[in-house]
Amino acid sequence: MYETLEIETDGAIGRIWLNRPQRLNALSTQLLEELADAARQFDANSEIRAVIVAGRGRAFSAGADLQGFPTLGDSALRQAADAGRRMAEALENMRAIAIAAVHGWCVGGGLVVAAACDLRLATTSARFSIPEVDLGIPLAWGGIPRLVREIGPALTKELVITCREFDAGEAQSAGFLNRVVDESELQDAAHEMAAAIAAKPAIPVFATKRHTNAVTANMVGTDRAWSDADSLIAALADAECDAAREAYIRNRVG
Repeated sequence: MYETLEIETDGAIGRIWLNRPQRLNALSTQLLEELADAARQFDANSEIRAVIVAGRGRAFSAGADLQGFPTLGDSALRQAADAGRRMAEALENMRAIAIAAVHGWCVGGGLVVAAACDLRLATTSARFSIPEVDLGIPLAWGGIPRLVREIGPALTKELVITCREFDAGEAQSAGFLNRVVDESELQDAAHEMAAAIAAKPAIPVFATKRHTNAVTANMVGTDRAWSDADSLIAALADAECDAAREAYIRNRVG
């Protein structure tokens, strides 16, 4: 059904595998649109109580894939720039509890995918970074309010502005991760958590998710993220940002 995802169901538990391992599950516009659609498909299935989101291959996700991204002046640019926001909202608004199972690199937009999930597990060797500022673009897709919600404003500013890498231990201490496990235990731990959720009565579980999300929405205002696409497009058109992007790519290749 999907070209960039694998979908599985096991009773009351669903799985979404990001499946572009040759690109470290970089988030193309197609993947973002398929992920939003998959979330809506699971939401239409009242039997699904929990959905695990994980990545095939060596990484959870290397972040946004700018290859093939529409250029300035392309009529499809605004739609593509907004695809990540629509993905995050679809994932976050699922009735089921979404569990991110993170291994390897979780970069930029990959953090937004994880932050849009309700619960998060990672391996001890998982690594995180938010390189958007070094790429001359803002962190979009509602990433800022979701990070503020999970780790607070000061640490959000530090990690987004400095672009420094951080490990699973720091992510857990900051409140971003619920649990850190050994590499070999990640999928079993995610399934165990999903099964524990699926065994609970549905109404109070889903009410808890909705109530918590309603409270935090009033705190951080994820609804304002509709304008993130415009900030992204503005950065793509800026000469200083373009130079920063070229320098970042040149240094990474070199």
